[in-house]
Amino acid sequence: MLNKIQQVFRVPEIRKKILIIMGLLIFFRLLSAIPLPGVDLAALRNLLQSNNLFGLLNIFSGGSLNNLSIALLSVGPYITATIILQLLTMIFPKLKEMYYEEGTAGRAKFNKLGRFLTVPLAAIQTYGLLSYLVAQRVIPAFGIFDISLWVNIMTAVAGSMIILWLGELIDEQKLGNGVSLVIFAGIVSGFPSYVGTTLFQLSQGAVRWDTIAVFLAFALLVIFAVVFVNQGEHRIPVSYPRRVKGNRVYGGVDSYLPIKVNQAGVIPIIFGIALLSLPQMVGQVLIGLWPGVGTTISESITRFLSNPVSYGAIYFFLVFAFTYLYTSVVFNPEEVSKNLQRSGGFIPGIRPGEPTSHFLSSITSKITLFGALFLGFIAILPMITQLITGKAFIIGGTSLLIVVSVALDSANQIDSQLKMREYDEV
Repeated sequence: MLNKIQQVFRVPEIRKKILIIMGLLIFFRLLSAIPLPGVDLAALRNLLQSNNLFGLLNIFSGGSLNNLSIALLSVGPYITATIILQLLTMIFPKLKEMYYEEGTAGRAKFNKLGRFLTVPLAAIQTYGLLSYLVAQRVIPAFGIFDISLWVNIMTAVAGSMIILWLGELIDEQKLGNGVSLVIFAGIVSGFPSYVGTTLFQLSQGAVRWDTIAVFLAFALLVIFAVVFVNQGEHRIPVSYPRRVKGNRVYGGVDSYLPIKVNQAGVIPIIFGIALLSLPQMVGQVLIGLWPGVGTTISESITRFLSNPVSYGAIYFFLVFAFTYLYTSVVFNPEEVSKNLQRSGGFIPGIRPGEPTSHFLSSITSKITLFGALFLGFIAILPMITQLITGKAFIIGGTSLLIVVSVALDSANQIDSQLKMREYDEV
């Protein structure tokens, strides 16, 4: 490990990429520290602590909701836009063809549509969030024609687009996913304050050593489980027949096709949080348009989501469903089967073509079941422990899952670049 860290900083190209990413993340944190005017920060933090959904949204926004910054939505609208487009691929064949069959050019068009859709979604979500915060007396009341309202909406939309641009710049460095690293930076930036608060509470006798020991044991257990599942894979044997061309012999080797237990990473968690936030945002928008009906709908949604059991059940289901959805996006059995057939490879005991596709689909479905159950359980684990013990952990399972998964992904990409460099030098 120490040798690899030394290698990273010895290689100028990788060192430069890491410094660029660090600079972009620092710029993101600077944007997150600039609050919108007229915010009652004490009331805002009380709301984040008392409301499960807004606590998760704060994680999801990379900590930008802590002080209602100009980047308060962060990459949230873009992720919501991506979810909508992914669901629309099931309805519109042209979108499906663009995403799955047109290759890199089709993905680029798809992502461009997502960026266009981000702008109106960011405006709607900002209006809904500000309306909810007015009802909670976090910010002063406003009218639909108030200049300050529209300035705040335009500022928040611009902030989201800037953060999205920063994420794309991080993607270009090929050392991790830009959106995930933005969220990672927001979570990690809160660790020092968590530690400081815990030490202060310990000195005042508000927290006991045994509570801290239980939390550390819980955190280590979650970290171990996340690493174990994320690194776990099922290896399907693949054989390549021997071929003779002229005086040379090709093939005749055995290999394997790795299928990861958790191919979706942290994306289902992020998608689940994004979708959970939509009903409450829509309710607040309805209050502004039709106060009577909107208030009734919004209060019903809030009551339903405030119940830990119903909230946890929906959150688990969304994470479970999105794990399957995203796995179907990143792993296409038909395409893998075609690639194997083109290269002359086959799975022993399985005929090439459609039987191989069905076999891969069946294996992937079974493996993904465990990954989906694991992600869903980790997502609601803090709620379960709070219901059993009556105590809330400082850092939830979702935060640890995102931090560990993103760190593993970045470490794997750095490792692959180091191996590629060693191969080129040889």
